Amino acid sequence: MEPAAQPVFYQKLQLWEPSLEEEEEEETAEPLVPNPWRPQDAAGNKFRGLPGAWARIAAALLLLAVACSLAVRHLGTRGGSAAASDSAAPPPGGHSHRPGVYHHGAIISPAAECSQLGRELFTAGGNVVDAGVGAALCLAVVHPHATGLGATFWGLFLNSSSGNSTALTSGPAQTLAPGLGLPATLPTLHLLHARFGHLSWPHLLLGPTKLAQEGFTVDATLARALAAQGTKGLCPLLCHADGTPLGLGARATNPQLAAVLRRAALAPTPALARDALLSLLAGDLGLEVPSVWPIPTLEPALQLPVPQGLLLTTPSPSAGPELLTQLEAVLHSGGPSPNPCPPLLQTARTPGSSVLASVDSSGSVLLLASSLNGSFGSGHLSPSTGILLSNLVARSAPSTWACPLILRSSSDDMEADVLGLVASGTPHMAKAMTHALLSHLAGSQTQHQHGPTANPRTCGQGTLLQVAAHAEHAHVSSVPSGCCPFQGF
Repeated sequence: MEPAAQPVFYQKLQLWEPSLEEEEEEETAEPLVPNPWRPQDAAGNKFRGLPGAWARIAAALLLLAVACSLAVRHLGTRGGSAAASDSAAPPPGGHSHRPGVYHHGAIISPAAECSQLGRELFTAGGNVVDAGVGAALCLAVVHPHATGLGATFWGLFLNSSSGNSTALTSGPAQTLAPGLGLPATLPTLHLLHARFGHLSWPHLLLGPTKLAQEGFTVDATLARALAAQGTKGLCPLLCHADGTPLGLGARATNPQLAAVLRRAALAPTPALARDALLSLLAGDLGLEVPSVWPIPTLEPALQLPVPQGLLLTTPSPSAGPELLTQLEAVLHSGGPSPNPCPPLLQTARTPGSSVLASVDSSGSVLLLASSLNGSFGSGHLSPSTGILLSNLVARSAPSTWACPLILRSSSDDMEADVLGLVASGTPHMAKAMTHALLSHLAGSQTQHQHGPTANPRTCGQGTLLQVAAHAEHAHVSSVPSGCCPFQGF
């Protein structure tokens, strides 16, 4: 559910840096006060002329006073640090923001548990990649109808520190068996995290592993998908004992998937985790262990300069190049923005997909889109791994669901504002995304405003996630409003 529309208080958190802890340790290793029992020179020893007993009493009293002073100071410091790390408590003289606006970072996803996990990774010292990858692994557990370890991924990452933009792809689809794709999620997300993440890889897997092992709640999105799909091939994972699909609020577990995630966290190398997973999948299907594996890639994002800044998206075979072509044509024509809900192409078929986005106030953005190429993928559940394999039979263009888009404002602006958009339910939602961006550009040009654009209206079924960094704050929203829970700090 969307957070209640009430004031939320924030205060600036202190950034954790290893060097600061090292400095503190070095400082506390030095004596805080001189040893009162050590002989002092005439100028420094006020008790030298006193009798020995009185000197020892006076020294003890002095030591006690100093110790009490240090204890009070230490408690005050701890209290200040605790307050600085607790964003829930209103700071003295603090200020509030509307829901979806945060001082530091935020994440938005289709599942409340996964948005919460992303926030926890943020506050544990992670960056937008840690938060986004952790939430994507969480969605692989709680939304098996739209994504999972068998899914294909596209991603777009803007690094505000370096200014570089990077596109992520799972690589060409590889077949495990006729119509069944090789799982690509773990190697793809591991590559992104290894290059840009801050927290350890096992840390990111803790939350998803716990959800798979101890259980998660079937939310409205998954319940609707189960009601529409039925339970063929999905039992016992998503079924009651009588074979009926789990409904809203039911608890589901996936201990086999938990074991896969646990092995991925503990394996010395990704290759060993991959080989173990392949052996289990091959055993389920009665096949030899395949010698191929999806090879994910990281490459520079596509760029399109516009008067307001720079547009970034993913390269072919995603829908990114087509999206940039459409935007360029409209911008050069100088005409009005296209209809946000135009008639759909009769040949276009959109597989189910899942999207999420994370952003921080400095302007780093991660957009992720994934798909099993159909609701619940192939419908084939691997009993040894708890993974639903992707569908490589469905007649659909695999690129139509992948078109994340980032607008980075002109570098000569005082504030390098960033806007990120990612949609599921394309191509109709991609049209709405195009309309939203063009509206934003028009507003920036005529009103000299660079903040987040107003939400466009939705076209049919689908979701549009919008994140932005503006005025040293992180902004998140969605269309339809309330469809995707968000968390931030």
